[in-house]
Amino acid sequence: MEMENIEALKTFLSTQRKVAIVSHRNPDGDAIGSSLALFHYLSRYGHDATVAVPSDFPRILNFLPGSEYILVHDRDANKTDEMVNEADIVFCLDFNALHRIDKLGETIAARDIPKVMIDHHLFPEDFADYGLVDTTASSTCELIYDFIGLLDDLKTLDHVIAECIFSGILTDTGSFKYGTSSKLFKIVSELKDKGVNDVELQNNLFNSQSIKQIRLLGYCLTTGLELYPEYGTGFIVLTKEDYKKFHIKRGDTEGIVNYLLSMRAIKFGALISERDGFVKLSLRSKGDFNVQEIASNHFNGGGHKNAAGGISKDSLRNTMDKLKGLLPTLKEQLVEPKH
Repeated sequence: MEMENIEALKTFLSTQRKVAIVSHRNPDGDAIGSSLALFHYLSRYGHDATVAVPSDFPRILNFLPGSEYILVHDRDANKTDEMVNEADIVFCLDFNALHRIDKLGETIAARDIPKVMIDHHLFPEDFADYGLVDTTASSTCELIYDFIGLLDDLKTLDHVIAECIFSGILTDTGSFKYGTSSKLFKIVSELKDKGVNDVELQNNLFNSQSIKQIRLLGYCLTTGLELYPEYGTGFIVLTKEDYKKFHIKRGDTEGIVNYLLSMRAIKFGALISERDGFVKLSLRSKGDFNVQEIASNHFNGGGHKNAAGGISKDSLRNTMDKLKGLLPTLKEQLVEPKH
């Protein structure tokens, strides 16, 4: 693992700085975990660090230490912009294009300060002065561990930082179901040695759903389910009316799309959610089927080979018709030939 100009960055950080740590819209466990891990690490050395995200994060992540200090641009744009405008350096975590953070990206682009990108997504844009980018990494949290290692400072990694890193790894790998490597398991072994209780983290992250979320899941797997077995594909569809009926909030649909892939015959799954003015698509796949290409080529999105997302400004019906229209062209990749 290498990072160009790491010595220059170490020298810059040898003096106490005002640090802005920013992650993407609709932040997930990896975005929040990596941001808080870096926040706690830099704070150990007296840096005045602040974490900001464009939109709110799932309530289920509130157990992470420091989450109460995160600024949300949608709630307080002035305070968030002020943080960036006063910063000496900005860390961009778990995203690789400034448009992923909306108006906050414009504020960052206007600042002539060092910018650091730490990310594991494909096709990074060239806006950062320093970059630690590895598309083979399980998560940005894994790369935060690597970053601290590049600073020759893993000895300072304590229980709090380790818990934040472990949480992001758990969520982005689906509890070690994908994106794993022998290197990753060595890292989580080190985190366990720092006192992380992984069973407790699993309970906090995956066994803390509300009754509303369970009922929503039941609805998604019955009324909202559309299966196309001839294409090895399944959709879950949520309308604006469904959002009102179930009072769906941020994080309530997290992980639901993965249930589609629990069926042996399904290789490609999509959660299609109708919002005010746009349709959101969360795409998942098994094996070699690349949903990142679908997201980037057809729905102004991106992500990873087996997990990606996109946006459509068209109607729900037209968006679904567009996605369905792609299936015949993808059939050879999605369905195993019968012998």
